[in-house]
Amino acid sequence: MRKMIYIAEDDKEINQLLSLHLWKEGYQVDQSYSGEEVLEKLEERVPALLLLDLMMPGVDGLQVIQRVREHSRIPIMLLTARGTDDDKVKGFGLGADDYMVKPFSMLELISRVKALLRRCTDYEKVKEETIIRNGDLEFHTENQIITKNGLVLPLKPKETQLLSIFMRNQNRLYTKAQLYELVWNSDYLGDSNTIMVHISRIREQIEQNPKSPTYIKTIKGLGYRMVRHEN
Repeated sequence: MRKMIYIAEDDKEINQLLSLHLWKEGYQVDQSYSGEEVLEKLEERVPALLLLDLMMPGVDGLQVIQRVREHSRIPIMLLTARGTDDDKVKGFGLGADDYMVKPFSMLELISRVKALLRRCTDYEKVKEETIIRNGDLEFHTENQIITKNGLVLPLKPKETQLLSIFMRNQNRLYTKAQLYELVWNSDYLGDSNTIMVHISRIREQIEQNPKSPTYIKTIKGLGYRMVRHEN
């Protein structure tokens, strides 16, 4: 499938030239001729990359970046006749990812577009690897939060730590002693009530019916196991 690139450039000749070359390189292209126009389109669909002219009448490129960065991290490459350091600093400061000064080589622009898309794709892959999924549950390892259907679960620190162990080791059986030692960092002295209370609280957050759990199963006489669900 072709990656979508939005072009926001009020110079029709440059806009058409960019569109033609990007299409030949295998990209899908959507053309806008003002800041207002591209902002409207961004509300309907998020592209893989935005090529943005800095000097447009009405809503200019800097204003577009500000609006986009309120809700999206899509890569943005600025295109402008300006070439001062001050303009670059403003653009990068607001969240632009790259910058080209007109007139530019179309070959160089295509190369930069590919490099920018490649960097963002690599970043997304790393980002995905930091999220462990099980059904409608997600453990975000970087900031140590667990969500269900996209909503952050109001778990206490020990509950988060306990659930994260299950998320990292789905289908693995843990004894109460193992869980206690992992979470409380001390020898298990038969305090099964502490484990049971924390498991119960977790089930109230993640299970549709805590009394008939489908995620964290009690294995009678042995311990607990998190069942892997289809994502």
